[in-house]
Amino acid sequence: MMMKKTILKTLSLGLLVTTILAGCGKTSSTSNEVIKIGISQIIEHESLDSARKGFVDALAENGFKDGEKIEIDFQNAQGDMAIAQTIAQNFVSQKKDLILAIATPSAQSAYNLTKDIPILVTAVTDPVKAGLVNSLEKSGTNVAGTTDAAPIDKQFELLKKLIPTAKKVGIMYNTSEINSESDIEQAKKIAPKYGLEIITTGISSVNDISQTLEALIPKIDVLYASTDNMIASSMPLISTKCTEKKIPIIGAVTAEVEGGALATEGIDYYKLGYQTGEVAIEIINGKRPQDMPITTLKDTELVINGDSAKKLNINIPEDLMKKATIIGGGK
Repeated sequence: MMMKKTILKTLSLGLLVTTILAGCGKTSSTSNEVIKIGISQIIEHESLDSARKGFVDALAENGFKDGEKIEIDFQNAQGDMAIAQTIAQNFVSQKKDLILAIATPSAQSAYNLTKDIPILVTAVTDPVKAGLVNSLEKSGTNVAGTTDAAPIDKQFELLKKLIPTAKKVGIMYNTSEINSESDIEQAKKIAPKYGLEIITTGISSVNDISQTLEALIPKIDVLYASTDNMIASSMPLISTKCTEKKIPIIGAVTAEVEGGALATEGIDYYKLGYQTGEVAIEIINGKRPQDMPITTLKDTELVINGDSAKKLNINIPEDLMKKATIIGGGK
């Protein structure tokens, strides 16, 4: 009788351990099964593409190469929220082990559909306001990762160094993107410190950009291009129109400077994505996203478009030239 009870206890303990391990899913580096990762990106532009590449490289450099220990399914919503929702639905129905959501709309789409699958986010400006996490210090949800909150204070300081006479700063933004609302709130708080006035105008699609700029440009001295994905992806068009009217653009991200903006003091999206990949490794190795913080990069990079400076007849101070990465030619 004692032997029977001992066997039953042993079997019960074994079943309990098996149940706990099963509850952890495949996100364990000791599992021989391939980990399925779905990547949802809201739109294609340099910053978001760089974040995705950084994420994939971080996984590969930590022993998780696509096609070996992991299987990556990349989907791009091309700026369409309905498509982003469909992508999220497919990832959930396919029972992905991890989801990487690049930019706020993709993150919200995924989070609205699953509270169980770990979601990694990157290029999300305000995860708390977006309803993705309880706090930056400790997620409290199935979401972990990084934020790309722009260092607007540094960018406005740069603005005044490059265009000392500037007083009115225009911000054009996508009315459906929470990232933009957060950037505008911060810009309005910081602007008085530099004697600046913020003038905002909203758009709902890329088709609105030309007409909206025509109305905005006469009212401003400088255009500030925020982390808004619609604006970032349309920078060649925006910079062309602004340059014609001799309106400088201060960008929030390097990709905007590459697209024709004058300058930025911003974060490196490749490094941000890489950092997100390192968070994914922690989750694969058993850490819970609920217990993790949302982090950002402390280091920023000064980037100046020399060609844009030349076209705008703006002389770059020598101290800035010495520490900046210069794109193109210029004076």
